[in-house]
Amino acid sequence: MTVDDRFRIRESGAVGPVPPGYSVFPTPDGVLLEGPDGGKLLYARTGPGPLPGVPPVEARAEGSSGYSSTRPDQQVDMVVVDAAQRPEVIGELRRSGVVGVTTAVVAVGGDHRVRSPAEFARRARLWGALMPGDGQVLSCPPAVWPEPRPHGPHRTLVTGGARSGKSTEAELRLMAEPKVLYAAPGPVPDPAEDPDWADRVARHVRRRPWWWRTEQTTDLAAVLKRSRGAVLVDCLGTWLTWVMGEAGLWEEAPPPDAEDQVEAAVHGLLEAWRETQAYVVAVTNEVGSGVVPATRAGRLFRDHLGRLNQWVGAESEEVVLVTAGRVMEFP
Repeated sequence: MTVDDRFRIRESGAVGPVPPGYSVFPTPDGVLLEGPDGGKLLYARTGPGPLPGVPPVEARAEGSSGYSSTRPDQQVDMVVVDAAQRPEVIGELRRSGVVGVTTAVVAVGGDHRVRSPAEFARRARLWGALMPGDGQVLSCPPAVWPEPRPHGPHRTLVTGGARSGKSTEAELRLMAEPKVLYAAPGPVPDPAEDPDWADRVARHVRRRPWWWRTEQTTDLAAVLKRSRGAVLVDCLGTWLTWVMGEAGLWEEAPPPDAEDQVEAAVHGLLEAWRETQAYVVAVTNEVGSGVVPATRAGRLFRDHLGRLNQWVGAESEEVVLVTAGRVMEFP
């Protein structure tokens, strides 16, 4: 990347000879450049985990542009992020205040790691970032700003079959958010009783950004009512399984009020979904695309989840279908 046609920043973060009037600072977040007009541009680092401290760096010659390990406690005007490698860096910087509402986020790295320019542009839109073309010149601040990313109240339903990539898509949509609550309605994993489930949950946790907070709960309505910021629910099928079990619908002879209990829980969830002030992305299982289930329990689950998906979808700003890792968006 060339700055003002005067010097370059390489992908590694190394900076070429700095002309007079410019300052370069190694910071915990990457390489910070200050121009003669006071403008601040950050070339973000993309290392994993919480952003660490930076060891002291010797200053350059007296009177020339220098290096400092101290990051100014204020937001920058523009940040360049390799969003193909670690898009969650955008969320980290928003979380720390380095990226504010007037900061232009530029997403680069749209190469073989992302299947097409159109897909990278779609992701950049979700993150509230610009996607420049090769050789494009950007001013700071830019002449054209990206579309605003979704904010609450906003509801998105992500549906798809087993191992379709729907959870990955849901997480991808919230990577640039500074505060995310991950609502997991499944049972608390017990490695002794179900090592496979415990391992699956652990793998999901490891792939999430380090600052996301996980809440293991079946009271999704309460989560949606009290939450602000961003919420990821994964998944509605797991929640419905628990609701149906609590009502006794899995039993051979269900209680007479079992269906009423399930209906009440579903309507409570729908009311909270409709009234939430959060930016919510919920994952669900797509049903009805295969053969009729051979068991009574399978048919019950298909019918109840199919209706729940329709009702939640009707109350959502966005519904997307994921199949084989590809995303189809519905208006």
